Amino acid sequence: MDSPLQSRLEALDAGLRSHGSLLVAFSGGADSAFLLAAASRALGPENVVAATAVSPSLAQEELPAAVAFATSLGVRHVTPQTHELERAGYVANGADRCFHCKATLLDTLRPLAAALELARVATGTNADDAVAGFRPGIRAANDRGAVTPLLDAGLTKAQVREASRRWGLDTAEKPALACLASRIAYGIAVTPSGLARVDRAETALRALLAPTDVRVRDLGNDAARVELDRETLPRWSEEAQSLVQGEGFSTVEVREFRSGSMNDLLVIPRAPGAPDR
Repeated sequence: MDSPLQSRLEALDAGLRSHGSLLVAFSGGADSAFLLAAASRALGPENVVAATAVSPSLAQEELPAAVAFATSLGVRHVTPQTHELERAGYVANGADRCFHCKATLLDTLRPLAAALELARVATGTNADDAVAGFRPGIRAANDRGAVTPLLDAGLTKAQVREASRRWGLDTAEKPALACLASRIAYGIAVTPSGLARVDRAETALRALLAPTDVRVRDLGNDAARVELDRETLPRWSEEAQSLVQGEGFSTVEVREFRSGSMNDLLVIPRAPGAPDR
């Protein structure tokens, strides 16, 4: 193993051991899965609990995979309900939506950690996330005392994936999959039905096209932008178009996938020198 990665893994292990026990906010993605595996190694599975928040913003396919992964580690897995759709700021879907989402998550997990007699709540924020631009969710988690072991150890997304491969984790190559609300254009209210239809559309496209990356972006007025990885784009078809239109999107455009493309429409005011996240 190369020296920079090895030294960061050693720092991660030491940092995890310093906490004694952890409740890991486990979305099922590559980062939180690696964090969960690392915590189990460092602290023992009996001192770690995985928590996957269940709400309409979680894609239906994600929960069974999260359960299976936690089970494979011998880690207890809990599925608390979160109620971000009861927060006006989240439903309004402004530029600070992710703040309200993460605030709801941590406000749910902190008392859960206390009830389970676990020392801290940990998130899978990595070193790239901290410099990746507009990330209000990171601020919400920081404000609520969540620890960020991957970030503290300096581990980047690429290093998380490489270490996951070397540990034989099946999440090593898992595509990034943000919450379903990220598919809805800012300013359009987030609703259970709106989240469900983009979930259904993406699930149908995965079954038909088997893309590496897919997003169905709700642009409002029943218009959708489908984003696919470059290799899958040439396989777009009338059948694929019909699947998306069948979810009530009368207008469908298709382009290459780019993570965070919804942020292009944002104008984010901030004080000079303030961190852009």
